[in-house]
Amino acid sequence: MNAYGPILVLAAIAVAFAVVSVIIASIVGPRRRNAAKLAAYECGIEPLPPAADIVQRFPVKYYLTAMLFIIFDIEIVFLYPWAVASESLGWFGLIAVALFVVNVSIAYAYEWRRGGLRWD
Repeated sequence: MNAYGPILVLAAIAVAFAVVSVIIASIVGPRRRNAAKLAAYECGIEPLPPAADIVQRFPVKYYLTAMLFIIFDIEIVFLYPWAVASESLGWFGLIAVALFVVNVSIAYAYEWRRGGLRWD
């Protein structure tokens, strides 16, 4: 249990900091509310009125950006631990990460071909 003590202390400090920050912001922050601040806002698209039953299509660019984030995220999650333990994994680890990089490169190529890397 002594090995987990510093981790628990750090977690307690992080939670306390988050809670205290939110409480202080709500006490000290401005309270000027208006319709524009209370309206829903997402992705730069103006929200539809609540009574509208119109189905609005989102551009494919949103999905390509999300897919690009997932590719980068998965790559970092798997490559960082491999980089830390690469010496102890030997040839098996090298072959496994090479196959992983080939697999991720296929996803990058698909994203590139679909235009996900162009920021128009």
